[in-house]
Formats: sequence, structure tokens, C-alpha cells
Amino acid sequence: MKKLSDFYTARSANTELVKRVSSLTFVEVDDGVYDVVGDVNFNNLGLSSLLEVTNLLKKLASSKVPIRLRRVQGDFLCGGNILKDLKGSPERVEGDFECSSNELETLEGAPKYVGKYFMCSNNNLTNLIGAPQYVGEGFYCQNNQLVSLEGAPRHVGGNFSCYDNNLRALQGAPEYVGSDFDCSDNALVSLKGAPRYVGGYFRCYRNSKRFTEEEVKKLVDVRGKIWV
Repeated sequence: MKKLSDFYTARSANTELVKRVSSLTFVEVDDGVYDVVGDVNFNNLGLSSLLEVTNLLKKLASSKVPIRLRRVQGDFLCGGNILKDLKGSPERVEGDFECSSNELETLEGAPKYVGKYFMCSNNNLTNLIGAPQYVGEGFYCQNNQLVSLEGAPRHVGGNFSCYDNNLRALQGAPEYVGSDFDCSDNALVSLKGAPRYVGGYFRCYRNSKRFTEEEVKKLVDVRGKIWV
């Protein structure tokens, strides 16, 4: 187990990114492949690509091979940047993965596994292709430009929020949502593709069509209140 500060030299640029990267503690699990112990915070650094991070890691570690992040044992935060995609992300994040308030046009490169919350709200996404296929708690993709939920995980342990998008139907939505499902403030004319099970509330108000509770109940096993 090493700290990236072990490799830091006075010749390296003294930027906020270097400070944050050099404070990380990591474990080399294979040649050029690392796990990170604890949380990672790259919020609000003006990053245009997460590959900037792995390239810096390569430089600080004097590695001769490209560096790849396999697993982060805590949270991975990269919100408030200017990312267009998520290439360079860790493959697995045990805590939260936060990439909201970027300029994301695709989720390509996102972790395959997120143990807690996945948050990609306030971006320019039109679909969810590339999203993690396992999310242990909540999935938040509100305030995008979604016209399809294609790519969403099949099972979400907590909330699934896709409100304030451009959806006309719900094809691609998770089949199982453990807590609340919110698809309000879209352009929905059909609930086709809605989850089969929602463990909490189902919200579908302020859409192009006003739905009834009966329409929802025909498609979804909702255990909480239905808001139409």
C-alpha cells in the first residue's frame, strides 16, 4: 500500500488536481492496475476528461504502462467539471459515484458496479447506455435531455429518478425499483416499459398525458402512494 505523495516531486505542477491525486492511497493489484483506499474527490476541477487523472497517476508513479483504476473502496466524486464522457472511471465503486453537473453526452466509461448511489443529473444525456449494471441504492438521472431510458440497470435497490427529461415512454426503465420511482415532468404519453415493481412511491404527474392510478396499477406493482 502506497500514497501517491510517495512519488510526488517538486518538479510536478502544484495544481489542485496534483494535490488531490497525490493524497490518494492505493494498492497495486496488477501491472498498472490499482485499487484506491477511501474516498476520491475530483469535484470542480475543470476536468474535460477523467483520463487526465489516470495520465497524471502514470506520471507521478513513473509507470511505463497505462494506469487503470480497478476499484475505489469509498465514494468517487467528479461533479461540476466539463466531462463529455466517463472514460477513465474506476470499474467498481463501493460507495457513491457522482458525475452530476458536467456536460456528459454519454455514460460510456462509467463503473460497471456502484455499491450505493449513482448520480448523473444535470447533464446532456439522451439515453443511459453505458450506465452501471448494478446500483445498490439510488439512481438519479433527472434534469437531462433523455428521450430513452435504454441502458438503465435492471435492478435498482433504492430510488430511480428520471424526472424533468424529454421521455415519451418508459422503455428501458429498471424492472425492479426498491424505493420510489419518479418520472414526472416529462412528455410521457404512455407508461409502456415502466418497472414491474416499485417498493415506494410512483410519481408520474405533469406529463403530456394525465394518467390514472388504474393505468399505473395495471402495469406496476406499487407498494407506496401513486402520484398522478
